[in-house]
Amino acid sequence: MVFSSLIFLFQFLPAVLLVYYLSPNKLRNAVLFAASLIFYAWGEPVYIILMIFTTVFDYINGLVIGKYRHRKPIAKVVLFISICGSLAILGFFKYSGFVVSNVNDLFGLHIQVADLPLPVGISFYTFQTMSYVVDVYLGKVPAQRNFVAFGTYVTMFPQLVAGPIVKYGDIAEQLVFRKVTLERFGEGAEWFIRGLAKKVLLANNIGLLWTNVKSTPMEELTVLSAWLGILAFTFQIYFDFSGYSDMARGLGKMFGFEFPENFNHPYISRSVTEFWRRWHISLGSWFREYVYIPLGGNRFGLGKQFRNLLIVWFLTGLWHGASWNFIVWGLYFGCFVVFEKLFLLKWLKHWPNWAGHLYTLLIVVVGWVFFEFEHLPSAWIFISTMFGFGVQEWVDRQALYELTTYGGLLVLLALCTTPLPGKVWEQMKTRWNSVGMIAALAFSIISLVLSSAYLVFEDYNPFLYFRF
Repeated sequence: MVFSSLIFLFQFLPAVLLVYYLSPNKLRNAVLFAASLIFYAWGEPVYIILMIFTTVFDYINGLVIGKYRHRKPIAKVVLFISICGSLAILGFFKYSGFVVSNVNDLFGLHIQVADLPLPVGISFYTFQTMSYVVDVYLGKVPAQRNFVAFGTYVTMFPQLVAGPIVKYGDIAEQLVFRKVTLERFGEGAEWFIRGLAKKVLLANNIGLLWTNVKSTPMEELTVLSAWLGILAFTFQIYFDFSGYSDMARGLGKMFGFEFPENFNHPYISRSVTEFWRRWHISLGSWFREYVYIPLGGNRFGLGKQFRNLLIVWFLTGLWHGASWNFIVWGLYFGCFVVFEKLFLLKWLKHWPNWAGHLYTLLIVVVGWVFFEFEHLPSAWIFISTMFGFGVQEWVDRQALYELTTYGGLLVLLALCTTPLPGKVWEQMKTRWNSVGMIAALAFSIISLVLSSAYLVFEDYNPFLYFRF
């Protein structure tokens, strides 16, 4: 089940909210825990066993570490078991096929491996349970003794499928006490509808252009078609993923939780380093706190700092998928982050703002080619086409048709990646007083109706990060 589905919007969510708010406060975690398990089991009933096992496993590990935290040898052993166990589960389901396939290719073997479907959200909830156990070991948070509260944290359906990755310390107090006012609930509903509109009305519609371009044989692509296609994907993945994150934050507010921000207008960045401070913020924060800093961060000279950065970016790419294109994508950005720390950031300070924006967008857009094409030679051919190498035509009738059809939408999407629409929205609500509030409410209702209508009449409703 995904948020942008009619079953979720008009059956599951209203039912859960009704039961949740009719229940006394002491039972609300149990309601949310049960609802989350149902949400997860809706599409993958078998893997609910895996999720429950992971929850019990790290619940017990947290209790043991909390009890023996001052006896370091015991706590370290349990921490080691916990991390190895979590990584083993993630590795088996997500990376075993990739490893075996590469071993077979390298040594000419024919080892068979079961073709298991990837449990939805496993990368997200595995990182959350690992961060919890590490934080208990470091004394940042006390071990959670209430299993229902811990289970609610691990399985919480608003952010289970696609994040943001929520550290236990961020919501530990909210698991015990949270207060929902009508104003906060309304704010959450507004966030959710905004995210739904971004996903359904913007991402899905521009995604059709990318689908058309990607399905075109490489030898028939023109330069204009290639650029239109990858720009479409650039907007699609942003509005798809950030829309889902907005829906998650909105749902959190509706249930009384405050989740961390996951996107902050990344396409307005003037460097690759800045872009990754604004894109998938919770993942970057997780790798910085639990990988980069423990490796030594920037404390032991430039050489080790660059080594640590490349390790983090290798793992960032690998986290996104068991395929070489994701590893290349991660190291591609890692190299630019290293170059910027060496000299590029100093140069960029003296460049005009537009030049910094253009440089960043060019690097990011090319990077999305590696991200999207699992077959690396196809990625190289597509990039060559973008820059006119080996292309017979730069423009054809099909490309011009797509430009005229989607040009207005592309301009609208570019505008919506900036802070301007948000500023206008907030000023409208504050300066126009009651009129502005009524206009905002009307806009939200219209967005919900249009999104629902789209879901009724269209069958194109992918979620790009669902596979991670």
